[in-house]
Amino acid sequence: MNALLNRLFCLHDIVLNASRHLDGLAPLFLRLYLVPVFWMAGTEKLGFYAEGASWLERLTVEDSVVEWFGNAEWGLGLPFPELMASLAAYTEFFGAIALALGLLTRWISLPLMVTMIVAAVTVHWEKGWNAIAQSSNPDVAERLGKAKEILQEHGNYDWLTETGNFVVLNNGIEFAATYFIMLLTLFFIGGGRYVSADWWLHRFLRR
Repeated sequence: MNALLNRLFCLHDIVLNASRHLDGLAPLFLRLYLVPVFWMAGTEKLGFYAEGASWLERLTVEDSVVEWFGNAEWGLGLPFPELMASLAAYTEFFGAIALALGLLTRWISLPLMVTMIVAAVTVHWEKGWNAIAQSSNPDVAERLGKAKEILQEHGNYDWLTETGNFVVLNNGIEFAATYFIMLLTLFFIGGGRYVSADWWLHRFLRR
């Protein structure tokens, strides 16, 4: 019995030692998942896809974004909208780059978590949890049914639903909360062994 236990403990140690060299994969996958999320959010605020715009012009926050941040009637109604819009846009833009490289992962996670909190409170909170409305909700089911009837009668419904079914966007805090938890995890575990600039910088500086 003792011999069997000793072998199990030895096997456990071997697996544990081997897994330590792979523990960077989890933070790597978290980072790679978040990179396109923040890249798209940041570049859209900066008007990156404006036709004919120069590189410097694309690094300017669009007026429509600033107006949305400041307008209380149909926007967020935040104070200092130009400052708030710039902070959000550049945090997401440079945050995506930093996450892709695994550079200053813990530090960049902090302002990105703040943007998720602001987004959850100002945009999504009153909508509840779900990002996509549940089709089991009678009101949602009725709206979806009516939309399908209109599209089946006046549109090419088969083509429109070829890559997926229609849903009702609820715009709750689900995604913002999920991204916040992922960033919080990165804050505690860092960019990852072997797969982040942070790990190699730390190793270089220790020499």
